[in-house]
Amino acid sequence: MRVLQRCIAWTGAWLLACSGAMAQVTVADVKYEANATVQGTTLHLNGAGVRYKAVFKVYTAGLYLEKKASSQQEIAALKGPKRMRITMLREIDSAELGKLFSRGMEDNMDKAAFSKLVPGVLRMSQIFSEHKKLLPGEQFMIDWVPGTGTVITVKGQPQGEPFKEPEFFDALLGIWLGNQPADWKLKDALLGKAG
Repeated sequence: MRVLQRCIAWTGAWLLACSGAMAQVTVADVKYEANATVQGTTLHLNGAGVRYKAVFKVYTAGLYLEKKASSQQEIAALKGPKRMRITMLREIDSAELGKLFSRGMEDNMDKAAFSKLVPGVLRMSQIFSEHKKLLPGEQFMIDWVPGTGTVITVKGQPQGEPFKEPEFFDALLGIWLGNQPADWKLKDALLGKAG
């Protein structure tokens, strides 16, 4: 009995130590907390990584979900809130970023599905165009909020009306998690598969 008690106490201490160590993840000097709250729901960091363009670090990204998921299909099947948080590592022209996101959505969807989202894609591009530049350390978030839609927050400020269609959030995630992701290593990192 005493051995069992020691084993249970050791296991509890080990789990506590591990959970403390997992309180946050740091990627390219950007901290991602283990949890985030969206619409009163606690989400857990599914994975985080760096977006590279050639040899340059462009931004970090972290994906928060209600429960662990290892594919875009699993994530799309989750009905609760979701969050993608992006922190810039370099100065970038926001209008150019908006165009890259539009292209990334189009590259990962069939033409008919993409054509239905064109009004939302144009509005998203306009949101980024209005900000001119994103500087190192500045961030934006893309939240899926059930019953509300996709909310884009830039530098801490929600941008306009939510995008109502659930397909819009899934299409945005396709930029990073689709069959032609912006960065394969980042895709693996967001899906918790990074080595």
